[in-house]
Amino acid sequence: MDFNLIDIILHLDVFLAEMVRLYGPWIYVILFLVIFCETGLVIMPFLPGDSLLFVAGAVAATGGMDPYGLAACLIVAAILGDSTNYVIGRRAGERLFANPDSKLFRRDYLDRTKDFYGRHGGKTVALARFLPIVRTFAPFVAGMAHMPYGKFLFFSVAGTLAWVGSLVTLGYQFGNVPFIKNNLSVMVVFVVALSFLPMIIKLLLSRLAARRAA
Repeated sequence: MDFNLIDIILHLDVFLAEMVRLYGPWIYVILFLVIFCETGLVIMPFLPGDSLLFVAGAVAATGGMDPYGLAACLIVAAILGDSTNYVIGRRAGERLFANPDSKLFRRDYLDRTKDFYGRHGGKTVALARFLPIVRTFAPFVAGMAHMPYGKFLFFSVAGTLAWVGSLVTLGYQFGNVPFIKNNLSVMVVFVVALSFLPMIIKLLLSRLAARRAA
């Protein structure tokens, strides 16, 4: 295989199908690690989440993976990732983001998540599942805020079930529809764009409000 990161994102269906062919049952371990890292490591918000779940469901529809085993694997990975990120935030907190010019620990991502957390409280952990970048930082911020772990875990599990359940199911249900199957790469781009839409709208509204205030 000869893929770069852009190729993987734009042709995730081809890449994942090839991974299934090459690695067989080990694909579950690979997908587990990707979702765990995206949700559990605050330095990896760029990993594919929404599109990966949708495409994995679509690949499962072709017989490449067991849909129930796939969903269970991804749910456990996301919950464990969230809890790991929570612990990092609780113990390390602001120290990791002390340097405002750091390229590794982006302060603007953290501030954006704090703002979202301030407006939605504990529900942020569940709602953020559907927001790229924010979902990586939400558990970290919850840990920094010393949210009780039991409360955090409740929202984490609820959000994970909704996130994984909806996207894997959509991919599985539509994976064998001829139009979707023949244009899966286009659907991947659509899912990625759709997942970023709320953040784009929020950014545009913020800039519009700033211009009006000026």
